[in-house]
Amino acid sequence: MTPPWSRPEPFGAWVRLDDRTLVAVDHALAARLGVAGGESHDAPRPLEVHLAVTQRCFAPCEGCYMGAHPDGFEPSQEELRARLEALRDEGASTVAFGGGEPLLRKDIGELATIARTLGMVPVMTTSGLGLTEERARGLTDFAQINVSHDGTGGGYARVRGFEGEGPAERAIAILARAKIPVGVNFVLTRGSFEHLLPTCDRVADLGAGEIQLLRYKPQGRAAGMSYLERRLGPAEIDRLWPAITAIVHAGRLRVRIDCAMVPLLSEALLASTPRPAETLASFGVLGCEAGRHLGAVDVEGRSAPCSFSPSDAGEVDRFRAYHAAPPAPCATCPLFSVCRGGCQVVSQHALRGGFAPDPECPRVRARAGTSP
Repeated sequence: MTPPWSRPEPFGAWVRLDDRTLVAVDHALAARLGVAGGESHDAPRPLEVHLAVTQRCFAPCEGCYMGAHPDGFEPSQEELRARLEALRDEGASTVAFGGGEPLLRKDIGELATIARTLGMVPVMTTSGLGLTEERARGLTDFAQINVSHDGTGGGYARVRGFEGEGPAERAIAILARAKIPVGVNFVLTRGSFEHLLPTCDRVADLGAGEIQLLRYKPQGRAAGMSYLERRLGPAEIDRLWPAITAIVHAGRLRVRIDCAMVPLLSEALLASTPRPAETLASFGVLGCEAGRHLGAVDVEGRSAPCSFSPSDAGEVDRFRAYHAAPPAPCATCPLFSVCRGGCQVVSQHALRGGFAPDPECPRVRARAGTSP
């Protein structure tokens, strides 16, 4: 039987077995599933696209990557439908609604339904502010909703600058009761790291099934001098892999890490795992996919390699060119196939717009003889 969604690729095919499982299969398995694999493409096509549906937000997050505000721009439903249709035509499987605060749109549930009718899987990230039981009943077309929660016991306020822990936890519980799969987005900083493990226990108690660990990135309001003070330091980076391992072994939450996290794990993985690249790939952990299998569309409808990178017509090509021919030490690093040179948002911030190996990667720092 042919899967409900599939896409031929040079290696075989991408196959979505259900709303929450997307796998890569080789030519033989693709043929057994009735998918004609082996097609070549002039350029990679996005599997997941982050679609900004509003720039409005009332949360005063100090590190907001978009710089959202209460009077931010908001495209019409008709404009967003057209963007969803275009993404469908490009081959996108998952569309992640973001903002701003998506819940400020009264039609956010309708947008999820539109994505479903187009054959895509809608997910969403929210602060949870203002979510009610009644509102949640209109969100059941979402395959998963992630609530931002950066730490119990004051960790949230240390990252975002206001007390949003209570609303976030209420939203997690409401979504769980509504039988909507709910995850948590946890931004890792110097201030939040110590709260990670207690937060995992807390959100699991509330009904969350997954935690996604996000690297703090210098974009939007986070691009100022405070970035250097808030980013993970050497002490936290050294403890990062043991912390992830502890969450996995606890067995209460699935763990995902964003693609920018891989370089920070490089030293620990190379020291503890005989074949680190193969190990990460087997778990679907990959580095920078910007402009490759990941894309973004901002509130104005402009495309970008990822939601943190500039919306510019040539930026996707520049990302691809860098990934095709990275300089040392990335070119010879045994982790390059799953890291892809680290986070270029971080590199561009450090180099005033240039592409280069991630300057916060321990291996890059060691080669350059620089301190964190």
